[in-house]
Amino acid sequence: MNEPSVAQVAQAIDHTLLKPEATHADVEALVAEAVELGTYSVCVSPSMLPVAVPAGSDLKVAVVCGFPSGKHTSAVKAAEAAESVALGADEIDMVIDVGAAKEGRFDAIEADIAAVRAAAPAPTVLKVIIESAALTDDEIVGACRAAAAAGADFVKTSTGFHPSGGAAEAAVRLMAETVPDLQVKASGGVRTLEQARTMMAAGATRLGVSGSRALLSSADQPASGSGY
Repeated sequence: MNEPSVAQVAQAIDHTLLKPEATHADVEALVAEAVELGTYSVCVSPSMLPVAVPAGSDLKVAVVCGFPSGKHTSAVKAAEAAESVALGADEIDMVIDVGAAKEGRFDAIEADIAAVRAAAPAPTVLKVIIESAALTDDEIVGACRAAAAAGADFVKTSTGFHPSGGAAEAAVRLMAETVPDLQVKASGGVRTLEQARTMMAAGATRLGVSGSRALLSSADQPASGSGY
């Protein structure tokens, strides 16, 4: 299979800004850069909504939910997702309770995701962040199966904020193999074109990237920024 072109990689990117100190001016700049680079979406915090997208642009708006710890109650996550959709979000990236995965409580994870799915029904896209670097392979499989059972559209590797790390090729491949009917988003530490292509070859159809310009401009030079 031919490796994706730079433009194809760009179209897989959620151009991301989730720093706590981000301002509305920063988000405006993010949107302008996303349109220029041809990314699929921008991904921002809920307090940044609504986000103005230029007329005629296909750019989507993704918003995080229960971020970054996932330790919010399901009711809070559901309310946050519903409000984000009401304010114009096209996609919701929610964080599971990682501790529940460590405990093997996958029924609780499924119920948590289902609550957000009910609050943000299709056509809103629901991505489920499992924090794969903090999980064993068995825990990754259990979390992915819970996401599929709850009606999610994507499973996603990482918040980019967890000390255990971000996306890994092996985790992306395992996620894609476990839930072939769902899509996979790789995020956290994807900084170069080579890394992006590796994640896509492993099964990722979407990439969370904060340093998109640097990633797309060179196969050798790492992107600046948080490394989300």
